[in-house]
Amino acid sequence: MTSDDERIALFLDYENLAIGARDALGGTLDFRPIADALAERGRVVVRRAYADWSYFEEDRRMLTRHQVELIEIPQRMGMVRKNAADIKMAVDAIELSFERDYITTFVLGTGDSDFTPLVHKLRELNRRVIGIGVEASTSALLPAACDEFLFYERLEGIEPGPKPPRRSPRRAGTPKATVKEPEPEPVVTTEDTDLDALVTRTLAGLERSSSGPVLASMLKRAILRKEPTFSEADHGFRTFGELLRNLADRSVVDVNQGSAPGDPEVTLATVGGDEDAAFALLRATVERLAAKGPVQLSGLKTQVRRQQADFSEKRFGYGGFLQFVKAAQNRGFVEMERDADADDYVVRPGPATPAA
Repeated sequence: MTSDDERIALFLDYENLAIGARDALGGTLDFRPIADALAERGRVVVRRAYADWSYFEEDRRMLTRHQVELIEIPQRMGMVRKNAADIKMAVDAIELSFERDYITTFVLGTGDSDFTPLVHKLRELNRRVIGIGVEASTSALLPAACDEFLFYERLEGIEPGPKPPRRSPRRAGTPKATVKEPEPEPVVTTEDTDLDALVTRTLAGLERSSSGPVLASMLKRAILRKEPTFSEADHGFRTFGELLRNLADRSVVDVNQGSAPGDPEVTLATVGGDEDAAFALLRATVERLAAKGPVQLSGLKTQVRRQQADFSEKRFGYGGFLQFVKAAQNRGFVEMERDADADDYVVRPGPATPAA
């Protein structure tokens, strides 16, 4: 099924998004970037937003212009009203999944971890789930549960304004004197991803398990299953195809036009002698260290990198350094055995002429 076949139902926990955008970005929520991002992923057939709309007059008019159905949550105080909105949104989503079997994707606009069970249930019902949330107010539990997670402030068209002073999270309209402030949830922290390693490790796994060629679209979906917050834009690329071309230019992968127009076949770059050179580097390092005593696997990668700073086993499709050393052992470059007393592997140089 291609992205053009996707039928999307959008459910917005609007208070969570709007207050997150205000507190973290210093402005009101703009629905247009959300609509544009979803348009790239399929056809949105249901758009619903849940809130006490008496607190969001301007937002209500903006959402109406975008054909979003506004679900009114009766005015209640504090966490009771919050729970009412959460329950209503969850019930509506599950109900729709049974009534509209043509809907393939549910998009949940929220950063609240309370919706994690809903995500699990929708995926159990064979629906793809995309989350949208403001990074600073998104629970660490939610993105990992989704098939894909979009951080609102990273969407194209978002221009963050000056951030207001940090304050404890509180729902719009909640009297400060009557509601105990909740403990803040763990939030997602942004870490740089080793892009080459992520792509090659995923591609190597697909090549081992797939009976046919690995297409770019298959690779992108597999990466999102591992890293739901992955976006090529975070690495400076406009499209996933552009990212792959960059990797191909650096001989990390090979990209070739296959039978599907616009969806090229991707393979690990033919490294041949480069891999042999990496094995030889490993053997030379072990040989040098062995002159001083037994060489243990732990710390060996650091020693290899002292000889070649840019060394990475990931470039050759290995999931870890142990896997790389085992491959070198199979080729005769090194020998390795388990040392139970040290709870580690001991590595020795292999034959002078490695096996072919």
